[in-house]
Amino acid sequence: MKKGLFITVEGIEGAGKSTAIQSVSEALNKTGTEHIITREPGGTPLAEDIRHLLLKPRDEEVSSDTELLLMYACRSQLINTVINPALSRGIHVVSDRFNDASFAYQGGGRDISLDFIKLLDKWVLHDLKPQLTLLLDLPVEIGLTRASKRGNKDRIEQETLVFFEKVRTSYLERAANEPDRFVIIDATEPPQKVRKDILSAIETLIKKYS
Repeated sequence: MKKGLFITVEGIEGAGKSTAIQSVSEALNKTGTEHIITREPGGTPLAEDIRHLLLKPRDEEVSSDTELLLMYACRSQLINTVINPALSRGIHVVSDRFNDASFAYQGGGRDISLDFIKLLDKWVLHDLKPQLTLLLDLPVEIGLTRASKRGNKDRIEQETLVFFEKVRTSYLERAANEPDRFVIIDATEPPQKVRKDILSAIETLIKKYS
């Protein structure tokens, strides 16, 4: 049995990841490809509990290391109970964010050593790596304006413009370093164009591994 493919969708707040994931699911459904959708942080009952701890606004300052370690605790649980079992059964997995988010948010945004994150990455992920990462990119000001229309902001969404600029830069640097895995989608384009670009990327992926 062939292993399933692992597809991740990344981007800053307001980039349109939820809509993009719907387009990915639609493309996979058209080919009759069995798949599941998950998210980070979260994706399992335990990981969702940790997500709540991570994102809840609070008076107590959350240290950058605490945030990073909780993210990887979520990730470990998700990988071991959802992602790896599905892939081993030939089921494709589509995830709203994965480890690239830690390099962007905690590495770029929080200035945590990338070498330290790489150590955690190796320990938790082992050889797991997405075959395709869709990076929805747009200027930070536009993304935050879109995100503000969703209502109350979580703890990370309350961060500064400078923080999110660093996150965006980190994402783009990772995409530049791994062009075979990343496809950058211009999230400022009209929805129809964004959807077309996503469907094209999924079609190319399916052909590559068929």
